Amino acid sequence: MPDATRRLFVAIDAPPAVSESLAALATPIPGFKWTRPETLHLTLRFIGETHSGDVDALAVGLRAIRDVAPFVLTIGGVGVFPLRGAAQVVWVGLELAHPRLHQLRQRVDDTILAAGLAPDMRSFHPHFTLARCAGATPGAVRDFVHTHAGFQGPTFVVDRCHLFESRLLPGGAEHAILETFSLAAG
Repeated sequence: MPDATRRLFVAIDAPPAVSESLAALATPIPGFKWTRPETLHLTLRFIGETHSGDVDALAVGLRAIRDVAPFVLTIGGVGVFPLRGAAQVVWVGLELAHPRLHQLRQRVDDTILAAGLAPDMRSFHPHFTLARCAGATPGAVRDFVHTHAGFQGPTFVVDRCHLFESRLLPGGAEHAILETFSLAAG
């Protein structure tokens, strides 16, 4: 019998103040499918389908990340992916990405590679996915981004990250935290 797989990612969970701030931007716009506040997160690394047997080794490696101290992030700015063509995702980014965020991302990448999993060749653009907008008109997306271009949200402390499992369901993705990894005390 083949080994089952799990769809995994490593992320920073949005604290309540961030979730509330982002949820306040959600207004009825045809074609926008808003991210549920309880699932908002900043993905450090999408891993994808992973053999169940590799999950424990991955968790051990993530637990060993001890050289990144907690840091502060402030959310702000609105944009879309992809940058060219029809927008598929509306996101909220960061006012300034703290160097430790990139350090943490690198340590997570190193751990994933050490576990024998595939590297991620895409550039890291830290963000919270606000909405999927595949059915929205270009004008509606442009208007939303223009209206909220100066958005500034709360500052929050990053002192942990999580290994998540994502299950794709007809009503949207369901995320479950498999393990939490605390950052070093400094």
